Amino acid sequence: MPGGKPDPLGRQKHGLVGASVSRIDGPLKVQGDARFAAEFALEGLVFASVRYSTIPKGRIASLDTAHAEAAPGVVLVMTHRNAPRMKPMPLFGSAQKAAGGNDLPILQDDRIHWNGQPVALVLAHTQEEADHAASLIALDYAAEPATTSFEAAKAKCTEPATFMGQPLAVAIGDAEAALAKAAHRVDQVYRTPRHNHNPIEPHAATLLWEGETLRVHDATQAVSHTAWSLAQVFGIEEDKVHVTSPFVGGGFGSKTLWEHQVLGAAAAKLAGRPVRIALSREGVYRVVGGRTLTEQRVAIGTDEDGRFDAIVHTGTIATTAHNGMPEPFILATLNLYGARNFKLGIDAAKLDMIANTFMRAPGEAVGTFALESAVDELAHDLGLDPIELRARNEPERDPVKGTPFSSRNLLEAYRTGAERFGWAHRSPEPGMRREGDWRVGMGCATATYPYHRMPGGAARITIRRDGTALVAIAAHEMGMGTATVQTQICAERLGLPMESVSFAYGDSALPGMVLAGGSQQTASIGASVVAAQRLLVAELLKLAGNDTPLAGLSPDEVGGTNGGLAGIEHPDRFESYASILSRAGRDEISVVGEAPMPLETEHWSMHSYGAVFAEVRVNAVTGELRVSRFLGSYDCGRILNPKTAASQFKGGIIMGLGLALMEETQFDERSGRIMNPSLAEYHVPVHLDVPAIDLIWNDIADPHAPMGARGIGEIGITGVAAAVANAVFNATGKRVRDLPITLDKLM
Repeated sequence: MPGGKPDPLGRQKHGLVGASVSRIDGPLKVQGDARFAAEFALEGLVFASVRYSTIPKGRIASLDTAHAEAAPGVVLVMTHRNAPRMKPMPLFGSAQKAAGGNDLPILQDDRIHWNGQPVALVLAHTQEEADHAASLIALDYAAEPATTSFEAAKAKCTEPATFMGQPLAVAIGDAEAALAKAAHRVDQVYRTPRHNHNPIEPHAATLLWEGETLRVHDATQAVSHTAWSLAQVFGIEEDKVHVTSPFVGGGFGSKTLWEHQVLGAAAAKLAGRPVRIALSREGVYRVVGGRTLTEQRVAIGTDEDGRFDAIVHTGTIATTAHNGMPEPFILATLNLYGARNFKLGIDAAKLDMIANTFMRAPGEAVGTFALESAVDELAHDLGLDPIELRARNEPERDPVKGTPFSSRNLLEAYRTGAERFGWAHRSPEPGMRREGDWRVGMGCATATYPYHRMPGGAARITIRRDGTALVAIAAHEMGMGTATVQTQICAERLGLPMESVSFAYGDSALPGMVLAGGSQQTASIGASVVAAQRLLVAELLKLAGNDTPLAGLSPDEVGGTNGGLAGIEHPDRFESYASILSRAGRDEISVVGEAPMPLETEHWSMHSYGAVFAEVRVNAVTGELRVSRFLGSYDCGRILNPKTAASQFKGGIIMGLGLALMEETQFDERSGRIMNPSLAEYHVPVHLDVPAIDLIWNDIADPHAPMGARGIGEIGITGVAAAVANAVFNATGKRVRDLPITLDKLM
């Protein structure tokens, strides 16, 4: 069974895993040699510009493209009148490789489904010519009644939400009755706004047709899924679509399949020319979904000693009829605290708006804001230290599933984090510390994100006679250091120096269909490479035959070391890869191994954890809020590369500061239009907003995860908003339950 015994990598100690190795793609990027999706130069390349609708629902009443077609440099104007016939994108989750953000027709009719929907595309010799021509298209609409108000949508109808095919509802005991009888309780509503994606590289693709084969250079975190989904859209075989994505400048859940790739492929087919489609920053807001708003009720009832008897976490989110991505804000509540009674559930209100999608730590990012704020409120009412209250409610087993924890050292993370942060100096009474005009406070919160490993992982390992190796898997590099860390791991497994190992990724022609999402890519790659290495060792032992020191050893008794294979218990029984292949007359040997199903998550409750601490300063005169210190103390299993891990943790924390303090999509509920579609108006943290961030971790390997490592890409954002809000209360005595925490709420 997967996870039934520790990863054999733990028996090998060559010093590569756990080393702070610099990014191997760093030199390429600083020298400008790393080609991103919009940087492929092809002969005959033309540039695309998209025109977007300005109403939320209705149809195109009139359309005149004559002036656009006559504009300088124009090659093609594509609308629903001349676009190729295409099927809707397969909606993410509807099939194993489905990657579509919605399931609506793309330029197939005159219908409008949201404000910002693409209604035309122009191809021209330059981007400027395409943009100018797109502005010349004359459009009139016949608007129809649309639901764009959250309150109106709730009044109209809500329905129970599902996430990844599972209902977002849990009932254990009678939580409402237990809450009513509780000796102490907190019962509050917390709200978070819509958020939009802002990767440093806007969404882009370069596409061309070679006969019946579609080639796509894409900014995607799902090459295999994108290839399969595009094949479904155009009604061709999957092997007729080849997607590459060697470098991705940030994804965070947004870089799957949206309208722009389909439009680019359709226009390339119609024009018979390669097409580059690079969305503007505004275009990303119009086409690519973000995080939906949430309205969350958290109620906790305790006995006289502060032990939880009931937890209620329910609420409503906004979604659409054409996608399946509610914000699952109850996920963290499923495992963090022990209680006898639970009532968890999410209802969805349907609006006529852009489809929402995954955004870093979907569910946990905003769910921990509500839950951990409520725990802090309860601790204050009880007169308990917030860390002590959490310790009193630490569960022995998963409180909902009942399974044992694979590895949970959260209280240790709190202990070491509190000591390092100086938590003992925090005043339990709010508003007691002041430095000039600044009120100073401290807050803490729990961070958590589940371990995931999705089915479909596979890897190919090739060993050559010259002692080099190539490991290939359809994985992704979005800036988190995948290529570097996986080269370290593969070199460690094979017993080779890093410079002798190449790691190929970002190509749908490679084995596997690993999605870079859910903090699961490292585990998925690791399990795939374990499976491939086992097959490789078996094949090498066959080639070696009986005339070798390895004779009689099974694959489980052999490991990679010093450029060859050796007995794990008898390291003197050794033969190099070069020797084995030379004696067999082979230049190389190659195997493909498929990872087993992720059954480990059925037998253990597997999560990453953290204790996060914030110090804030609130100006008593202006209400200005500054986060002056931040510390994250993490329990995420084995840390494979401290240098890249620290970058991931810090990136998540900074994104969490944005969630806490400034990020908010301004959605006009009269028209369904996003009104701040630029970084001038949609604020994200800049250097002056971010304090020095201190990080510690325990590096305790999870015995049931590949390499002993759990995901770290998303946990950094979780808990941050609550830690900041709790620190604000400690500084001022004001509870902010409605994000972002802007100065008007502190005056």
